[in-house]
Amino acid sequence: MRELYPEIEPYEHGMLDVGDGDHVYWEVCGNPDGRPALVVHGGPGSGCRPRHRRYFDPERYRVVLFDQRGCGRSTPHAGDPSTGVRHHTIHHLIADMELLRTHLGIDRWLLEGGSWGSTLILAYAQRHPERVTGIVVPAVTTTRRSEIDWLYRGVGRFFPREWERFLAGAPGTPPDGDVVGAYAALTEHPDPAVRDRAVQEWCAWEDAVVSGETHGAPGPYGDRPSADRTALVRLCAHYFSHGAWLEEGQLLREAHRLAGIPGVLIHGRLDLGSPLATAWELSRAWPDAELHVVEDAGHLGGGTTRDTLLAALDRFARS
Repeated sequence: MRELYPEIEPYEHGMLDVGDGDHVYWEVCGNPDGRPALVVHGGPGSGCRPRHRRYFDPERYRVVLFDQRGCGRSTPHAGDPSTGVRHHTIHHLIADMELLRTHLGIDRWLLEGGSWGSTLILAYAQRHPERVTGIVVPAVTTTRRSEIDWLYRGVGRFFPREWERFLAGAPGTPPDGDVVGAYAALTEHPDPAVRDRAVQEWCAWEDAVVSGETHGAPGPYGDRPSADRTALVRLCAHYFSHGAWLEEGQLLREAHRLAGIPGVLIHGRLDLGSPLATAWELSRAWPDAELHVVEDAGHLGGGTTRDTLLAALDRFARS
């Protein structure tokens, strides 16, 4: 199993005014003359992490990281209940990425990111294919409503006790009702105790879905700092209750717009929250993409996923 590249600090960073009162944090590290690459984090609402820098060869890449609106070091932060989310849509995020690209003087860049980052990458690349040199996605999602329904209802057949608790966290929602929309409303409730309970129950469910991957270790969602946890849940519920502002199946239907862009899709066969079928469908609709199925991994990945991701990024760096 390979080690990640050594820790590295940004040589440049700043806050980009993207309008609507929002300022997006960005940073650049690696080689100023290297191949431009953008890290697109998951969530929505997770924020980028120093670890994300270490997947890229610092001698070959000019790596750009940014915190999407409302999370990480971007302001205002969605962990603050007074921060509105009206100007948080996938279309705003795509525009932010383009503004950042122009601000940094980058003509074209490689895109890397998984989970929600996968959806945002695909939406951006389909709108601006001429700006993309390649795509690497560990954990493929397209945020179809059918995928959202599976993650917040269907997979409950594997976790019936936890699913009942999650449903009970949104009182009055029938088993076949819009539980995601109910949680979105609860995160905007005027009573802080109601909001906090909704955040707690949402994270408990997310942790349950990946519990087999962590072998019962403390949850990757519930153990985050309070403000980060709140921002994550608010933004996830907000985006998912609106189907990410995409037509159902749009990213698969318009995958032909990615023609000529090389891609590497990496997906764990044991991913319960985002089953492999979506990655398979995308690979069939996008002939320039190669799909790597990791037999021993789920949504959070693991050693084999890491090695495959590093190898893909190294190959792009040499091309």
